[in-house]
Amino acid sequence: MSCTNFKFGASLSLHHGVSRPFLFRQTCIQKSSAFLAEPINLSFINHDINIRHVIGSRSFHSIFKCAAGDSEPSVNVGAGTKRDSQEKVVVLVIGGGGREHALCYALQRSPSCDAVLCAPGNAGISKSGNATCISDLDIYDGAEVISFCRKRGVGLVVVGPEAPLVSGIVNELVKAGIPAFGPSAEAAALEGSKNFMKHLCDKYNIPTAKYKTFTDPSAAKLYIQEQGAPIVIKADGLAAGKGVTVAMTLEQAYEAVDSMLVKGDFGSAGCRVIVEEYLEGEEVSFFALVDGENAIPLESAQDHKRVGDGDTGPNTGGMGAYSPAPILTKELQSIVMDSIIIPTVNGMSAEGCKFVGVLYAGLMIEKKSGLPKLIEYNVRFGDPECQVLMVRLESDLVQVLLAACRGELSGVSLNWSPGSAMVVVMASKGYPGSYEKGTLIQNLEQAEKAAPGIKIFHAGTAFDSEGRFIATGGRVLGITSKGNDLEEACDRAYRAVEEINWPGGFYRRDIGWRALPKKHFATKG
Repeated sequence: MSCTNFKFGASLSLHHGVSRPFLFRQTCIQKSSAFLAEPINLSFINHDINIRHVIGSRSFHSIFKCAAGDSEPSVNVGAGTKRDSQEKVVVLVIGGGGREHALCYALQRSPSCDAVLCAPGNAGISKSGNATCISDLDIYDGAEVISFCRKRGVGLVVVGPEAPLVSGIVNELVKAGIPAFGPSAEAAALEGSKNFMKHLCDKYNIPTAKYKTFTDPSAAKLYIQEQGAPIVIKADGLAAGKGVTVAMTLEQAYEAVDSMLVKGDFGSAGCRVIVEEYLEGEEVSFFALVDGENAIPLESAQDHKRVGDGDTGPNTGGMGAYSPAPILTKELQSIVMDSIIIPTVNGMSAEGCKFVGVLYAGLMIEKKSGLPKLIEYNVRFGDPECQVLMVRLESDLVQVLLAACRGELSGVSLNWSPGSAMVVVMASKGYPGSYEKGTLIQNLEQAEKAAPGIKIFHAGTAFDSEGRFIATGGRVLGITSKGNDLEEACDRAYRAVEEINWPGGFYRRDIGWRALPKKHFATKG
């Protein structure tokens, strides 16, 4: 197995430590053809980043072209606020999972939305009526997506998954003058390469766990032996949420290194590993909308990564989530914005690859200090956190995302429903390992009527020959509920889960356990 190395770069300086909101508009960065023909060379990185696996065989494109360069800034797009001559917009959502279903649901409810299209979508999205699914559109073919957008009059593209982002779909859409919400391929390296993210943290003093990066397994093991266990091993590239091992023993850490660097279990994503200190505390998800210069926080959410009750077993893409997260106080949110989000946005701008989209910061609230440290960045809405955020959002999402595309977030405020929301993920038995596909799922309509405020988002479903729902993925359903408080939202979600007849599925019975008393789950076993 060989790795193709690609150098990122630029050498612009930044005066960090800014703690005030951004109040200036996005500007265009012009790139010459001579620059584009050469590798980008990040001066603050001392060695190569394996990024070819992130972008495939595509070359980077000139992307910093304003889609609406002279648009007047909007004052507010919160619920109940109207923009002058507000247009009705056709929206295309790229992706086909639970996150994309939730986005379709929220976009469809937007007063300025004319229609929602989803490519490829899934059976549940199609059946729900939240979007028209376009199953035959190749979302990795920029020319085909652009042609489709022009034929259908699409005025906004929202990219859900990370893979199309790192492959450069937003680069091509923006270049064609089509507003697209999501980062460029260059900016998506915040998720596509953990090494890139860590070096950015080093340069701009963003608090994160101590680490070292390795391509040689022997050197990695020697460092692990010096540091001791517990310790964390991460594949550098995209690994579908499975490239992280929290090793409680040295043997587990050595096995993780061999899996990535020797056996090649993660392909090119594991050509480089990050060995990171183990942080003790509570994990929380923090989301911010970014327009290149301005950043505004979304509501807090907390997910459950481990597959088993009590946060046991291997990591998954997420087995459930709730919002708001009580641990993320207003004071902590302010600290996160000042010490993590704003320096990141400023740093990316200074490095010549402005970030537009959602910054999803996976944080650890350290037990010993009570302060947040950055574990990782995702460059899109989290799944399943997106589900609980979208059912609580009351603002016009179309106008919010267009404001981000236009560099106008400085005037935006968001409105959220009071109370709480929870999502319980139902997954195929065997997940996150091997699992059977094609198992029958029944009683979904009854489940949505089991209690007020229930919405079932589909992640991995299809229709069988008789038009019934079957499971086609690992994480399959997100049973989402709203309530006056977290306890009510929890009760409603599990009431709906119990109505679903799916022998081939399973779920955690303790979503929200950190924020609810243990006795609350006594009857859910």
